[in-house]
Amino acid sequence: MPVCRRKVTVIGAGNVGATAAQRIAEAGIADVYLVDVVEGLPQGKALDLLEAAPLQHHDQMIYGTNDYADTTESDVIVVTAGMARQPGQTRDDLLLKNRAIVRDVVKKATQYSPDAILILVTNPLDAMVHVALEASGFPRERVIGMAGVLDSARFRSFIAQDLGVSASDVSAFVLGGHGDTMVPLPRYSTVGGIPLPELMKPDRIETLVQRTRNGGAEVVALLKAGSAFYAPASSVLHMVDSILNDRKRVLPCAVLLRGEYKIDGLVMGVPIILGAAGVERIIEVSLTDSELDALHASAGAVQSLVDTLEATKG
Repeated sequence: MPVCRRKVTVIGAGNVGATAAQRIAEAGIADVYLVDVVEGLPQGKALDLLEAAPLQHHDQMIYGTNDYADTTESDVIVVTAGMARQPGQTRDDLLLKNRAIVRDVVKKATQYSPDAILILVTNPLDAMVHVALEASGFPRERVIGMAGVLDSARFRSFIAQDLGVSASDVSAFVLGGHGDTMVPLPRYSTVGGIPLPELMKPDRIETLVQRTRNGGAEVVALLKAGSAFYAPASSVLHMVDSILNDRKRVLPCAVLLRGEYKIDGLVMGVPIILGAAGVERIIEVSLTDSELDALHASAGAVQSLVDTLEATKG
């Protein structure tokens, strides 16, 4: 009986896309199709990655292509295509430029893979999930934004560094929009099961919360050109792994809410159970009044982007 090989398409062969393809293939999860509009770019990167396979001890195939027909029947489609953020530029500045790109690539890719699960990485993330929902016509369970996984990883790494502990023992949640209004939740963050507020003073926690909110901008400022890609690619891997291996991991992801957290018709980062069907459940955690206010303020920031998208439709 022939082996059924799982297939992941990664759209955009830049730093995030190529590194995500590398992570997925080297984890032995699926064959990867790397797509880009630039002729030779995805082919060259795919060939380079494929030639590393014997040294990385995996047998996954990695293909580079400019033709979406090659991606037919993908299980997961990861969208990284778009303009990268530059120093001094916010995620919001990218809104209209990246809307056109995301709308185009999603329509092309889903034409050939109508049963796939979409993972959005392109910024501004929450707004791009709205664009992908409309362009694909998929249900909300199959259109998911990679935001909270990355933001939580940043928060976890900062906590671990500050306390001098293993990052593996740190658990943290970041809710809300993927931007300056995101809502890290120290009450739900633990180190080896110990609540963070029992290990760190409030002023120090607030410093790390602010650093988490500015995590992407901090990397951009240091790089001078381009933006983060190693941590985003690792975040994509965790999501793809949970989907293809039906791990049902509890991860913070950007999804369309329909009344959860008293938010309706807006994409926000919330904890979900992520499995083979995509979003299998949205988990509503108990929030204090101040936390809920912060989440709704974050929703307001996302709503302003959605309003701009609606006002500039064309």
